[in-house]
Amino acid sequence: MTQKKVLFGFHAVGVRLKVAPESVVEVFFDASRRDARMRHFLERAREAGVRLTESDGLRLSKLSGGHGHQGIVAHVQPLPQTTSLDELLEQVEARGEAPLLLVLDGITDPHNLGACLRVADGAGAHAVIAPKDHAAGINATVAKVASGAAETVPYFMVTNLARTLNELKERAIWIIGTSDDAPQTLFQADLRGPVALVLGAEGEGMRQLTRKTCDALVSIPMRGAVESLNVSVASGVCLYEALRQRTSR
Repeated sequence: MTQKKVLFGFHAVGVRLKVAPESVVEVFFDASRRDARMRHFLERAREAGVRLTESDGLRLSKLSGGHGHQGIVAHVQPLPQTTSLDELLEQVEARGEAPLLLVLDGITDPHNLGACLRVADGAGAHAVIAPKDHAAGINATVAKVASGAAETVPYFMVTNLARTLNELKERAIWIIGTSDDAPQTLFQADLRGPVALVLGAEGEGMRQLTRKTCDALVSIPMRGAVESLNVSVASGVCLYEALRQRTSR
């Protein structure tokens, strides 16, 4: 039998209800909440035919492993990853789109990963890629922070990141890494074509092999006292610059 997953929070559970309501096994909700947001959520859940169970805050905290559940916890069936990275890229290229990928090297904090997935969804990135070692996987915390993006953005964890980057190069995807000491800034780079933007952990940056595999390195201009940005903020800056270049006339 397939093991159930836990999702919690209005956004994460709400997106699952929208994209795959049949996968929602049961929703536990705080019966003491009677505000408009809860009423609207429960109405959507009932329309989807989902089993609803009244609960209290203590039980919801135990189910979710914390207090950030907003009064909503769901048991869901895992969604199958329907496509490989190669298949995804073939679909993107068949639609005549230039692939836009976010590569995360050494991001172990689930809050950072969730925020990166959220910004990737917002900017229209086709996928997020990370190594299986030294990286966060998708869990309930990631899904909560991602506000539903963990359900919409393909997340591929690969065995050998450098090899995967080289395979992307064979598809004519330009590998652009970010580094504080890069001579070129992000805003000087041409991001209109097929591109994979590579970001490392704050402070440590990319691993040396990952850095060597990049076709080019760019920096994010820093004008204040701080020396670097959180990886999710940096991801947002990079992806939205790519989106700006691709949509400007």
